[in-house]
Amino acid sequence: MTDERPFWKTTALADMSRAEWESLCDGCGRCCLHKLRDDETDELAWTDVSCRLLDTHSCQCSDYAGRFRKVPDCVALTPDLLDEIDWLPPSCAYRLLKEGHDLPDWHPLVSGDPRSVHDADASVRDRVISERRAGPLEDHVVGWPGAWPAARPHAQPTVRRHRGPRRA
Repeated sequence: MTDERPFWKTTALADMSRAEWESLCDGCGRCCLHKLRDDETDELAWTDVSCRLLDTHSCQCSDYAGRFRKVPDCVALTPDLLDEIDWLPPSCAYRLLKEGHDLPDWHPLVSGDPRSVHDADASVRDRVISERRAGPLEDHVVGWPGAWPAARPHAQPTVRRHRGPRRA
């Protein structure tokens, strides 16, 4: 009998193929936001300022292949690096799987729809500003990128059954 569970439930992060690893990214863009770290407390503060390469509507890198050349401090996420960083958003698939959790329903690998991350308000789509226009990062500190996405309530279709004439 073959195991028909999805690869992220059967394969360790370190054992995933490059294609599997890359597909874990839900395209939310939260990791591409600038973060500030307090020198004294080591506390992390999120901003609503994105890397200049992030398309703030599609939430995709405009030069993924050349990002390290254009943005030298861009991070190449690897399984080993997951133990060293503390700034991945709580809904990040890499973080979730590392911590033993499953992917959320809106993750494109679960939903089958790359738009589901946006529909669930889990992405930065149209909520951030590019570093090219932002000004001082300290003026853009926000909490939402470091919090679990508050899924937008989806309207349930109303089913109306005919019950006959109403009586007053």
